[in-house]
Amino acid sequence: MADAARMVEDLGYDAVDINLGCPAKKVVKCGGSGLLRDLRLLEEIFRTVRAAVKIPLTIKLRAGWDEKSIVAKEVVRMAEQVGVEAAAIHPRTRLQGYAGRADWNLIGEVKQVAGIPIIGNGDIQCPEDAARMVRETGCDAVMIGRAAATNPWIFAQMQEYQETERYRVPTEEDRHRLLSGYYGQILNSNLPDAMGKMKQFACWFTHGVGNGSELRKIVHMARTPGEVVENVERFFERKAAGLGKPAHEPDKREDCPTEVRT
Repeated sequence: MADAARMVEDLGYDAVDINLGCPAKKVVKCGGSGLLRDLRLLEEIFRTVRAAVKIPLTIKLRAGWDEKSIVAKEVVRMAEQVGVEAAAIHPRTRLQGYAGRADWNLIGEVKQVAGIPIIGNGDIQCPEDAARMVRETGCDAVMIGRAAATNPWIFAQMQEYQETERYRVPTEEDRHRLLSGYYGQILNSNLPDAMGKMKQFACWFTHGVGNGSELRKIVHMARTPGEVVENVERFFERKAAGLGKPAHEPDKREDCPTEVRT
């Protein structure tokens, strides 16, 4: 870990972040949220990495391994003592994965005992959620994860909402440009897993597109990256010409009432 941190610093990066949040089985075996079960080892890692680099060191962690071992406050206090500069809290346990609601109360509890900046994470789907998390927990910042995959505009929306209490919702043409641009980059990069990347992004991003299920279907049925790009362009051309099925409105959350279209 120390050697990896030195490489990061030598390559000119701004900070090192230790991820104690990943719940994937293959990661848990050697790190990720699995480290929350061994706080003695975790402290050794913090101290060793902190001594190895001069750039900021931050951590991201879950609440704990399970409901019987909620260790977020303990880990953050320990990290602060050895010189970690900030901590992001995802208030679900490893065994929860992404099920259930994130317990924002825990973020507030960690904030009360910490002397370093605390970043809140979990269940932020729109700018209203981010503002509510800051208001309810007192956290210093918010971290966006899965929501950015379905709505890459969320960062600009959050800034706009903070300034005006309103924000712009992307149009179909905005989504078309982003999807086509991303797929075009993949097509030109000759990635070995280009099809996998295209299908993965389609699963995330097309839930914000009218008739998104049809778009996902044509992406997954394509046999080559070039065919994916052709099918996507044909899909949006038919929509623009009014030849597709009647578009349904993308799902909207009832607690995000101030979205506006411009």
